[in-house]
Amino acid sequence: MRVVTWNLWWRFGPWQERQKAILAVLRELRPDVVGLQEVWAADAENLAAWLADELGLHCAWAPSPAPERWRRRIGDPGVDIGNAVLSRWPVTEQRVLRLPAPDDLDDGRLALHARLAAPGHDVPFFTTHLTSALHASAVRCDQVRALGEFVHEHRGGTPFPPVVTGDFNAWPDSDEIRLHGGYKTAPAVPGQVLVDAWEYADPTAPAATWDPANPYTASLLKRGVRIDYIHVGPPGPDGLGDVRAVRRAGDGPVEGVWPSDHAAVVADLAFPTGI
Repeated sequence: MRVVTWNLWWRFGPWQERQKAILAVLRELRPDVVGLQEVWAADAENLAAWLADELGLHCAWAPSPAPERWRRRIGDPGVDIGNAVLSRWPVTEQRVLRLPAPDDLDDGRLALHARLAAPGHDVPFFTTHLTSALHASAVRCDQVRALGEFVHEHRGGTPFPPVVTGDFNAWPDSDEIRLHGGYKTAPAVPGQVLVDAWEYADPTAPAATWDPANPYTASLLKRGVRIDYIHVGPPGPDGLGDVRAVRRAGDGPVEGVWPSDHAAVVADLAFPTGI
């Protein structure tokens, strides 16, 4: 099962040209499930729904409950922002969690759960987008604790491990990532372990998902950092959900246009033979 997570940079930059580049990357990847952050919707159009239609996938979408600060950044009061899941299989259940944040940092970030009716086993899939302020590690830790409870509540009833994707806006060695995993410090939920899929990457492979090689971020960064993640619970029976491979994607221009300010992360997970 091929899983992708990608922050699509909302309607910043040359968003119309970027939209085509995003589609081209996803079409080449041929994913089974995609977790998306910073997805726009406006005037009855929705980027995730358009991508799903073009790729022949199902779609779940959750708009931010407080998009005003985002709208002020682009000067357009009519554009929504949110998270989405694209899936090869039907979405049988959808739940949304608004992530906690203090008033001065609260811009309506959330986590989206989509239960996927894959052949043989339901897949409990999640995607999220944590607060971005550099100094806000403590806020992200609170968000991870809430996310952990959310995952715990919706992960059951299937042998397939939970898959948690998203833009965590946090370094791999940060408190919030260690807390989310649970295998380097006490977990957000007792007994719940979520392994960073990048642990299985080629150690020589480029890892930064926010990279100064990208012109959209070059003025902000001196060195790259990995802030986008695919986390997976311990494998189920016969290695179900085990991480087989992981890498970056969308990390270069498509016909001269960089798709987003983030690179995507792609992970291949073990799935029953023939599915």
